[in-house]
Amino acid sequence: MFKKTLWGSLIALVLFTGTSGVTLAEMPAHSSEQNSQFHRIEQPLGLKVGVAIAGLALIGLELWWFLLYKSPDS
Repeated sequence: MFKKTLWGSLIALVLFTGTSGVTLAEMPAHSSEQNSQFHRIEQPLGLKVGVAIAGLALIGLELWWFLLYKSPDS
């Protein structure tokens, strides 16, 4: 029961955060706002996917370590 809830929550988190933050991260289209000190740096899609997969793997490892791991002594 706990594992189903955990996996369901993780899947929902990935699905909802993957689509909701796209419009928030876009740069403004007005020329007066584009002259700021920050410039957009385009990253390759493979790098973005790799970082996302590595982050999810580390989150999964942390959840496994703290919630599911049982020491050999027990």
